[in-house]
Amino acid sequence: MDLYQLEAFLAVAQERSFSRAALRLHRTQSAISQTIGKLEELVGEKVFERSSRDGTLTAAGLVLLQYAEELLNLRERAREAISELRSLHEGKLMVAANEFTSLCLLPALHLYHRMHPSIKIQVQRSFSGEIPRQILMHQVEFGVLSFKPEDDQLSSTIFYRDELVFVVYPGHSLAAAEKVSIHDLAGESFVAHNVPSPLRIKVIEAFKKTRTTLHMDVELPTLSSIKEFVRMGNGVALMPRMCVDDELQRGELVAVSVDELRLERTLRLVTRKGATPSHAGVAFMNVCKTMAADPKHRAVFEPEGTEERKKKVKA
Repeated sequence: MDLYQLEAFLAVAQERSFSRAALRLHRTQSAISQTIGKLEELVGEKVFERSSRDGTLTAAGLVLLQYAEELLNLRERAREAISELRSLHEGKLMVAANEFTSLCLLPALHLYHRMHPSIKIQVQRSFSGEIPRQILMHQVEFGVLSFKPEDDQLSSTIFYRDELVFVVYPGHSLAAAEKVSIHDLAGESFVAHNVPSPLRIKVIEAFKKTRTTLHMDVELPTLSSIKEFVRMGNGVALMPRMCVDDELQRGELVAVSVDELRLERTLRLVTRKGATPSHAGVAFMNVCKTMAADPKHRAVFEPEGTEERKKKVKA
């Protein structure tokens, strides 16, 4: 099979119509049908249900879909890599991140853009659980995760460490306290993010372990909306420190220490293990290394597993 056959197959699957796929690829509907027919001869299976008019995939079609997407994404990456060879000042940096990790990327992207202004930067907002698949499917070169990926095909480098802080509005009864116990939070109304995360699980486990009731009465879709809601005098929240640094300095929010909720948030740059990085990707990793060497940044640059290897050598 050739890539054009896969492109036609993918177009029909995505458009759910042979006619719309033909318009998209600037071909006739007859040409698309013939191409799909030849593809089916090669794979030895029907890939679309002929009784359906909306491009419904068969079981074989569903299997082929994943590989078609991966191959076509890889073709695009190959084109970009060859284009970069013509000029080291051209290329594209593609990163997948969620709302919080996008914020952590900004200092590195700021320096990167100043050093390489002609390289296009594309940060794709994604749910953390989807990012490993997007990397393996060649949809992005890097992903940013707050947990170590389990897939052996991925490698990760720790590049940022932050902490979770308990914040209240200035008029709150706990605002004057420097430190409280988790038991003091039993009657508080927490404003939480509505997307599950490993850190949220740890917080819930901490409350269960101490037999403290956790009230999550309000769930909002973004970190910005959470801190603004709390700033307005509604409940309390647990937030990444970097997200509330400005509000804490201006006195709009107050951070109160809770020993039982001292949780570090470690961020990782994740990529495919053994992959040849693009020129844009190499330049980005170098920027991250530069930031890690500068004490004014919270950045680090530590390939995952370095600490374990050091311990084994010392032993």
